[in-house]
Amino acid sequence: MKMIGLMVAAGLALGMAAPAMAQRGDAQAPATLIAPKEARGGDADGAFMELFKFSEPTGEKLYKRVCAGCHMPDAKGAKGAGFYPALAANKNLASSGYPLYIVLHGRHGMPAVGRLMSDQQVADVVNYVRSNFGNKYKDKVSAADAKAAR
Repeated sequence: MKMIGLMVAAGLALGMAAPAMAQRGDAQAPATLIAPKEARGGDADGAFMELFKFSEPTGEKLYKRVCAGCHMPDAKGAKGAGFYPALAANKNLASSGYPLYIVLHGRHGMPAVGRLMSDQQVADVVNYVRSNFGNKYKDKVSAADAKAAR
């Protein structure tokens, strides 16, 4: 529970800094993630979700902003205060449905980050992980697959 609190605090800090950085014209202003309206749960959540918008999202950008903090930039995972499994050369990713389900619904300590993403964003990040970091899985998931798995 403390980890989720830390993740939310970091997201809040990043989200509050992004508009100021963008107004200053900072070329490195962080982008945010666009959540589908049905995932926001109403107007009260809408303001919070603004913290998670991404401009020009790609699977790689989504991975770097959302996943790499735990699974590490090289996707080799980490052990310490928690256990973050390696995604690099991970045979569990052979079945495209597995990472799709995990991103959408979470597992163990991993939150359901896919709830904050559009169907296309979920597909993009899953396809990126499955085709990088020593993973060479060619079959791709689609936005329709993500929608069906929700």
